Amino acid sequence: MAHIAIDARIINSTTGRYVERLVTYLQDVDTENEYTIIVPEKDKDFWKPRNKNFTVQAVNFANYSLGEQTGFNRFLKKLNADLVHFAMPQQPVSYKGKKVTTFHDLTLLKTYNSDKNWLVYHTKQKIGKYIFERVAKDSDAIIAISKYTEKELLEFFPSVDKDKISLIYESSDVSTVAPKKYSLPFKKYIMYVGQQSDYKNIKRLGDAHQILLAKYPDLGLVLVGRKNAAALTNEAYFNERNYKNILFTDFVDDANLSWLYSNAQAYVFPSLMEGFGLPGLEAMGYGTPVVSSNATCLPEVYGQAAHYFNPEDTSDMAEAIDQVLSDDKIRTRLAKAGYKQIKKYSWKKQAQEGIRKGVVMPPFLLTTRLCNSNSTL
Repeated sequence: MAHIAIDARIINSTTGRYVERLVTYLQDVDTENEYTIIVPEKDKDFWKPRNKNFTVQAVNFANYSLGEQTGFNRFLKKLNADLVHFAMPQQPVSYKGKKVTTFHDLTLLKTYNSDKNWLVYHTKQKIGKYIFERVAKDSDAIIAISKYTEKELLEFFPSVDKDKISLIYESSDVSTVAPKKYSLPFKKYIMYVGQQSDYKNIKRLGDAHQILLAKYPDLGLVLVGRKNAAALTNEAYFNERNYKNILFTDFVDDANLSWLYSNAQAYVFPSLMEGFGLPGLEAMGYGTPVVSSNATCLPEVYGQAAHYFNPEDTSDMAEAIDQVLSDDKIRTRLAKAGYKQIKKYSWKKQAQEGIRKGVVMPPFLLTTRLCNSNSTL
């Protein structure tokens, strides 16, 4: 029996859906190894194991903090796991144990968020670049969640050994929680799910929605996600322009989210850059047509199951959404293609393919193989 630790400090966040699903599925497929799931103190009750080999341990080490580099490093040394799977590259750079790291994207190194202090943010970028490069070089294996992310990694850090990078897409399992109606001030709506940093392009989505109101005066725009500083910045932008029919939900639970996905006229993903784009696949699982930016990894992940637009062209975005709203044939085609597309993205399918090919495997198989190996892949 090996002892595997999973750094799940992001578990209660948008990106955290990745690690939450990973540890949930791990319980069903690995009954031999011992796992320690590391979460923030504030989220110690967010995820509860049902497998006796899994324990949750809470810590108080924030990303990009001095405590992460010192206290968290000491914590991991004391834990003495055979392997640590870091769900993000934010980690103690001096940790010398065997480790696998998941890289979702490199947006931190390429963007600026207007709700942040310029000096603080750019200092964080410089620190982030140093940490990311060290982590990429020192990790025994790297998981890239799309070909685009793998390509970015090698472009930013050309000295990283390409052979230790495994392309492993995220999963898109549809929630089994019964939908619970979410009260809305409008009957028909388009929606977006996720954080609202500048690169998510929410202001242009709001601009496009207002164009659509000329043809669909009762159409709502529902923005699902925590109402943090970035969301408040977007809300202020909309209020200054007297935009109508836009709702910021703040956090919603899985039951409400299922209902919102199921009843939306379309899911719109306006992002300027992504590493994967999980919410669009989630929408496909509910039969909801997806209208997406054609930037970065999104055509790779969504394939023919989305209707694309140029995310820097508000008119093109509005036109693409209008085409989906007004054409039942397009809606039906997208719904059918979406159901087909999401079948490509599940932990179970990846496990079967990994075993068959002996090459590509989901994170839990990569983790356990590394743990039982004296070398990298």
